[in-house]
Amino acid sequence: MDAKELASAIEQHVRPDTFPVGIRIVREEGELPARYKRPSRDFGERITICQAVGYARRYGWTIAMNGADLSCPIAQVAFGYQPALDYYTEGNLVCGMYTGDPESARRTEADVPRLTAAESGYYVAFPLERAPFNPDVVVVYANSAQVMRLVAGMLFRRGGSIPSTFSARADCADIAIRTLRTGQPQVILPCYGDRVFAQTQDHEMAFSFPFADAEELVEGLSGTHKGGVRYPVPQFLKYTAEFPATYQKLSALFEAAGAAGAGDEA
Repeated sequence: MDAKELASAIEQHVRPDTFPVGIRIVREEGELPARYKRPSRDFGERITICQAVGYARRYGWTIAMNGADLSCPIAQVAFGYQPALDYYTEGNLVCGMYTGDPESARRTEADVPRLTAAESGYYVAFPLERAPFNPDVVVVYANSAQVMRLVAGMLFRRGGSIPSTFSARADCADIAIRTLRTGQPQVILPCYGDRVFAQTQDHEMAFSFPFADAEELVEGLSGTHKGGVRYPVPQFLKYTAEFPATYQKLSALFEAAGAAGAGDEA
């Protein structure tokens, strides 16, 4: 299965408002796709990783970037472009904002997954349906019902549940790096920066998974659709509505008038 077939299946069964996004770490410049936008070159701006995903899912652009294009210092460390200096690992970016003391700040920073410098390269984000190559990871931004639909599809064959972690920050590392590290799908709670810089909305969540799971997900989306798990979620409509007392009195008057009319005819 290729990326475009996966995009078609997600559109059929999930119908997200924005493009599903493929993410790939490309080691060498010569391996980049024929057409892409480089933020520092084409926008005259340095951007965040979440902005790159935003461009891909909202504009349909392919973005390729490395540390020279990246404005976020957390992502500079997470994606292997800069070393984890003591100032970073001590939790100075966290303490007083996300945590109340240095020890909890250090734990929070240590929990952010990272690529080594050897694993690093160009971060490439692109709309799945226009994929220049197959991705390493796929992320779909959607509402909670649509994310539930993706979870159900992924569990169709494997059963059980999908473990996920939430920290309110650095979701770019969770989406790409944690998914690569664990080889497992996960529900993503968009972080504060994703909302501030990439315009992610209050109703949106996300779901990321290794592209290697694409065939399993598509099978699951089809299987659960046949089983009745669908989006839009069907509403239960077969019932008699409950009305206010004045409405009920009018209905009783209708019935009384009908009964009297039937008596007159007799």
